[in-house]
Amino acid sequence: MTAPAPAAVALRVFSAERIDAGDAAAHPEAVEVLHWARRFLTSAHPDLGRSGPVCPYTQPSLRRGLFHIAVAERDGGDGDLPALVGELRSRYDALLAELAEESDRELLTVLLVLPGLDRADSTALDEAQRKAKDEFVEQGLMIGQFHPVCEEPGLWNRSFRPLRAPVPLLAVRKLLVFDLPFLTGDETHLNHYLARFAPEVPARIRDQLVTSVRAHQRAAA
Repeated sequence: MTAPAPAAVALRVFSAERIDAGDAAAHPEAVEVLHWARRFLTSAHPDLGRSGPVCPYTQPSLRRGLFHIAVAERDGGDGDLPALVGELRSRYDALLAELAEESDRELLTVLLVLPGLDRADSTALDEAQRKAKDEFVEQGLMIGQFHPVCEEPGLWNRSFRPLRAPVPLLAVRKLLVFDLPFLTGDETHLNHYLARFAPEVPARIRDQLVTSVRAHQRAAA
């Protein structure tokens, strides 16, 4: 007898405004992540290695009502990460289709909270993000992973851990011209970036590109 197909993973997406209004009271992790985003991502940090907030896009996204947090609607959904990533992409695309202004489209952000994942081991989340990133970057999107023990170093201070969050999560937003430093370590990602942005790359970013590629080549030699 054939086993029944697993139930489709469904996500519920809350805007920051709806969370503030109490609509996500049944999902305390979503509330916690929003508080963390406002407290950590929008603030400067002494170990960041540059001036400005940890994430320069979060505050504008919040201000424009374009910051959303998604949760799985059924228990155990966190175990099917590929299905969750696919549904996250679908929900992001649906929200993006509602936006006419390019400035709004660039600020649209959706965080998928994954409280069922192991908070002491980020291996599963790191692998899911790595597998998804190729397709996302090719299609003009960025997908990043945050985790309580994420070891990904900062760009400006290798001792800083900017991707540590209180709850495991994935974040999706539009790929921007200033995302170059996140892509130079992978030739495929870099090629997708250049195909999309080469005609408008500012001189400062082109210089950064040359420096980053040369450093990567030296490291690989």
